[in-house]
Amino acid sequence: MKKVISIMALLVVLVSCGGPSKVAKEARKTFDGTWTLTNITYPNNTGTFDVTLFNDASASCFEGSTWDFVSNNNRGTYEVSGADCVAGTRYYIWSIDEENTPQGMYDFLLKPVNENYKSTNGDQGFRLNLVNLTGTSMVWEQTVTLEGSPFVIRMMFTK
Repeated sequence: MKKVISIMALLVVLVSCGGPSKVAKEARKTFDGTWTLTNITYPNNTGTFDVTLFNDASASCFEGSTWDFVSNNNRGTYEVSGADCVAGTRYYIWSIDEENTPQGMYDFLLKPVNENYKSTNGDQGFRLNLVNLTGTSMVWEQTVTLEGSPFVIRMMFTK
């Protein structure tokens, strides 16, 4: 009888913890596939900025880049191109942080890895805000600090 009670208690705990929310699961499915980063802007800022994204390359190298997301294992690749860019395939692991899903907003986490999907720089990764996600478009924003003030980098994708 003790075993039955213990098993039931364990099941209750497992069910109450649950997995990803329905909203996050749908978002993961929508991510799946190939996307193109079509445009990078800096809302509420004017001028010319030399921005390096993901400690990898200049923002200009990312415009037109192709991103592949695999939702069943949260892995992916992207390829940058351009005259002054080091072309090639980059690998990453991604996830949607469910912390903000009740508000309909997500934090999107991206961690660069090597071709074996092993970390290349310890625990370092990037947290972006997933501002918009539909079956054919998505928008990410990353807020960094520039001269002591918040500076937003907006990345727009199409599928």
